[in-house]
Amino acid sequence: MQHLPLKNPDETSGEHKALFDQIHGAFGTIPNMFKTIGNSSAALESMWTSFGALGKGKLGAKLGEQIAVMVADINGCGYCLSAHTVLGQKAGASEQEITDAQAGRSSDLKVQAALDFAGKLVNERGQISKADVDLVRSAGFSDEEIAEILAHVALNIFTNYTNEAFGVENDFPKARLRNAA
Repeated sequence: MQHLPLKNPDETSGEHKALFDQIHGAFGTIPNMFKTIGNSSAALESMWTSFGALGKGKLGAKLGEQIAVMVADINGCGYCLSAHTVLGQKAGASEQEITDAQAGRSSDLKVQAALDFAGKLVNERGQISKADVDLVRSAGFSDEEIAEILAHVALNIFTNYTNEAFGVENDFPKARLRNAA
């Protein structure tokens, strides 16, 4: 059950309305997560512009979505797992690659290093060592890409917490969490 109401984009104006229009343009609809966080224009802008900025990054959409499904599973966010399963497939990830990423696995050693690093960031709440950074760097990631991995993790924690804390109703085809009750 929703703990915050869904903000009606038709009842907004100015920059708030412009953000909802951009989201609608990208998805063809406005997902419930954005309508929920959209109760605050500032929070909506923070979330939406983060997606846009990372979309222009060096990691690529496919790896970003693989990170997203893993973070969603770790945090128990069925909404984000469902959304990023769809988005991951649109980004070129196979069903098996999504399933593997959800479990923190990849047959690609470089992707595996990124997932290991992202998983450690989540599980250790950011308390990682220089050796952890050096390990992902040795897998072939630049410092720019390493910073982007962290940014993807942070954005996905933001979206996971939005959906879980506010009980956002899933409006994507449902994907199953690995540890679902």
